[in-house]
Amino acid sequence: MGSPQTGHVGLNVSDLDRSRDFYVKLLGYTVQSEGSDGDRRWAFLSNDGTLVLTLWQQSTGAFPVDRPGLHHLSFQVDDMDQVRSAEAVLRDLGVELVHDGAVAHREGGRSGGIFFSDPDGIRLEIYATNGAEELPAPQGTTPTCGFF
Repeated sequence: MGSPQTGHVGLNVSDLDRSRDFYVKLLGYTVQSEGSDGDRRWAFLSNDGTLVLTLWQQSTGAFPVDRPGLHHLSFQVDDMDQVRSAEAVLRDLGVELVHDGAVAHREGGRSGGIFFSDPDGIRLEIYATNGAEELPAPQGTTPTCGFF
């Protein structure tokens, strides 16, 4: 079977409209389709015509970070300017950033980004592979994305 690559990511959400609007505004995704069947609702979000994120309204409460499962979901952008643009959108949305802005992934590292949670508490990261050399590394040599 070769080496499979990650396809789309599906997330359980408690409020489809709120989550759909959050991801569309933050990441610029397009609503490819959405639907409902009784109280079950869903939305498929795409990037340049490729399905990347599916949202399923079938949960309540907030994402439990203290249980096995998804640790965080990361989105790679081209450069730190795009990270800062995403940070500005998050601040406009009133989202609290974990480290109050962009940070390096580790001391001396070139990559870095921002860390935050979506409306249901799912931990997210937007990062660039270069340009973070001068940013603080809040975890020292321990990967920043591992413990937030």
